[in-house]
Amino acid sequence: MTPDTALDPALPNPLAAARAEIDALDDALHDLVMRRADVVARLAASRAKAGSPSPLRPGREAMILRRLLARHHGALPAEALVRLWREILAASSAQQGGFTVAVYARSPELGRVAREHFGSLTPLRTLPTAARALAAVAAGEAQVAILPLPEEAEAPEEAWWTGLDSPCLQVIARLPFYGAEPRPEALALAPGAPDPSGADRSLLRIETTEDRSRAQLAGALTTAGLASRMMQLRRDGGVLRALVEVDGVLEAGDPRLAALPVDRALPLGFYAVPERGDIG
Repeated sequence: MTPDTALDPALPNPLAAARAEIDALDDALHDLVMRRADVVARLAASRAKAGSPSPLRPGREAMILRRLLARHHGALPAEALVRLWREILAASSAQQGGFTVAVYARSPELGRVAREHFGSLTPLRTLPTAARALAAVAAGEAQVAILPLPEEAEAPEEAWWTGLDSPCLQVIARLPFYGAEPRPEALALAPGAPDPSGADRSLLRIETTEDRSRAQLAGALTTAGLASRMMQLRRDGGVLRALVEVDGVLEAGDPRLAALPVDRALPLGFYAVPERGDIG
């Protein structure tokens, strides 16, 4: 097409046609987003009548994202798809009851992970320690705490899991749920039990005053039907504490816990397995 023919109103203009098609698609997308919001509003009203305490459903959100990722194809990157839906899901949660997120931002990247997961409009409070973030949730000043993924070599004051008041506060999600590039990981904690997603992992705190090796604890877990994917050990004041990750949903009252030869075995919550390859 020459410059002269490009201006001829009698000839089709591919750019104008493409823009018109995009405008029509934008209108259709907008209509569907508004319809979705209406459905969420009806759901929020029914939950309010039932006295449902929290709008957060991390397991349900994980199921939605897994389904969309499984059917996704084309030029749009999968990570962009997840970012779009994380904003939609965060807005839907806000429709059902506002909430604030308390972030122990040990690094700036952790705050970014929290922001991407909970959306650009969700209030985030940055706090200087893990204990302060957990205290904000316990006091009702925030509804979710974002804490760094535990590391075995971290300082005692950083090992927040050793004193977690479960089941009052429990792990409900692992962030980021999807990511093509390596980045710091975090755990989300909130009051009440999380909801299963169909592919979950649980965290368990074990305490014993007996001197047990890592291999002995791993063997006892396997014998009880709780083979560990990860184990971190800390010895403080004559008490050995282990943070253990196992497959599936593990809750208080599970008969496998009673089979463990330890002083205490306390589930700390569970989370949907993230969709980014092997994380264990």
